[in-house]
Amino acid sequence: MLSRWSKFKQLRHFAAAGMVAMALAGCATVSGPSGRSSATDKQPLGRLVVAVPDEDHDLMAQLLAGEMALSRTDLKTASQAYGRAAQLSPDPKVAEQAAALAIAVRDTPAAEAAIARWQALGARPAPLAQARAQLALSQGNTEEARRQLEILVGTGDPDAWRQFGRVLVGSRDAAQATQLLEAVATPQRLPNDPQAWLAMSELGDKLGRHAYALQIADAAAKRFGTAETYAWLGQMKYHDGDRVGAKALFDKALAKDPKDTHLRLAYATLLGQGGDYTTAAKLLDNGPQDADTYAMRAALAARAKDTKTINRLYSQLQRSPEDVRQSSAYLLGQLAEMLDKKEEALKWYDQVADDDDHAFDADLRSAILLQDLGRSAEAHEQLAQMQTDYLDQPAMLRRAYEVDAELYMDEGQYAQAERSFSRALQVTPDDPALLYGRGLAYAEAGQTDQAVNDFRHLLQLKPDDTDATNALGYTLADANRDLPEAQRLIEQARAARPDDPAIQDSWGWLQYRLGHLDQAEKTLRGAWMAHKDADVGVHLGEVLWKQGRQQDARNVFDEVRKMDPQSVNLHNTLKRLNP
Repeated sequence: MLSRWSKFKQLRHFAAAGMVAMALAGCATVSGPSGRSSATDKQPLGRLVVAVPDEDHDLMAQLLAGEMALSRTDLKTASQAYGRAAQLSPDPKVAEQAAALAIAVRDTPAAEAAIARWQALGARPAPLAQARAQLALSQGNTEEARRQLEILVGTGDPDAWRQFGRVLVGSRDAAQATQLLEAVATPQRLPNDPQAWLAMSELGDKLGRHAYALQIADAAAKRFGTAETYAWLGQMKYHDGDRVGAKALFDKALAKDPKDTHLRLAYATLLGQGGDYTTAAKLLDNGPQDADTYAMRAALAARAKDTKTINRLYSQLQRSPEDVRQSSAYLLGQLAEMLDKKEEALKWYDQVADDDDHAFDADLRSAILLQDLGRSAEAHEQLAQMQTDYLDQPAMLRRAYEVDAELYMDEGQYAQAERSFSRALQVTPDDPALLYGRGLAYAEAGQTDQAVNDFRHLLQLKPDDTDATNALGYTLADANRDLPEAQRLIEQARAARPDDPAIQDSWGWLQYRLGHLDQAEKTLRGAWMAHKDADVGVHLGEVLWKQGRQQDARNVFDEVRKMDPQSVNLHNTLKRLNP
């Protein structure tokens, strides 16, 4: 509720108007011992006696007390202070503030007193009716609220309908608000202003009165025929499933204002949501371009996997005006990444301003690209700097640690990965994704007990987590321990996702541990054909080797080596088998 009254903090200037007047009293002189006037008698101010009011009657003290209470978000104390100030001040704005605060804290006697004082000081009819309507709503008096709202909109005040909407938005009873909206904001009473009609239609839609909202929107489009009224009605038609009607209305809107960027973006958004990427792209291709249109065009091209258009957009955006190019540095980096221009992407990400909404994401992408380019030390250095920069922002700090850990996992540096995951877990304890990641790091490092503990803990938090179920089952099977439990877990994962190659790999590896080589080979080959993953290939190769099919195994190992020359799993397996 405080934010509704934040505008009243501008009232600090009232304190200056309420300076306490000093009463002059007592002009008698005081004679010195010699009968002559003392030295102090020569100073006029020395003969003044200042009448200091008590705090309850000191306007400045009450205003300051009210402002200090507001700064602490102590509305009750602020209301009391402003209530006293209103009775002392001749300024109607102080009484207006007192009324607003009393209504906010639901102090009916104080609100009534403040409103009476405000009226006596010459309150304008519209805001006075607004306050009385708010008070009536807080008391649950719908009839009085309606009467005051009708007075409000009948004043002809330019802000009357905006104030009307504010009253209803602030209502604690949605049903009461909708009843008043439909009773007062009728087509017969609404002014000759399309913005008021649109505002009431949007308010009705927000309050769940879709039929009313559609009625007002349709009437507004017919009465005013502006681009905005056509577009709003088109949006409503679209959400009702009438795409043909929506398209016709948006076409009318564009005919009214073909260069309106916001209108083109709104239309393109609806078309994109319906999967019509081609029409949406054509709509945005024509007309003025800015950072928003380029971003939407890029998003549409990415969804459509249209590399040709992405390439064209990248070239166009690089030649765009400097202000557009600067505000689109992050988008340029993304486009460069899509086109596999990693070095160029790095340069664009480096140009993203510190106050840009995408600054964190740009830094994160830079670290990942540095890793992809073989510059691991720089990647981790970048992430270490981010961990310092975002120390006071937990969500971002957690993500920086997580990406650092993931990069270490890719490098096969599992101890460092575990440390980064653990630091992230200090920021967000019991985070399922982090527990899963750390469990994998422990498992890869051969610390089976710690891995099992993390996976078990994760399953306590999320008992139906299929990935954690599979990971725990695989870890037990890989360690060749608790195989009956491993079988139960992997069967549970298979039932949830029967076609998942990772789960099939776990099942095949379990069969290998159980000595079922033929079943293991069949399962692992199926997983390998479905998804050429290096670890699956290593498992399949080992099974083939144990079956005595060494050449077939070498062929699979060769494929794995081409896919991942640095595979730690392949290296360890070949060392163990010594082919």
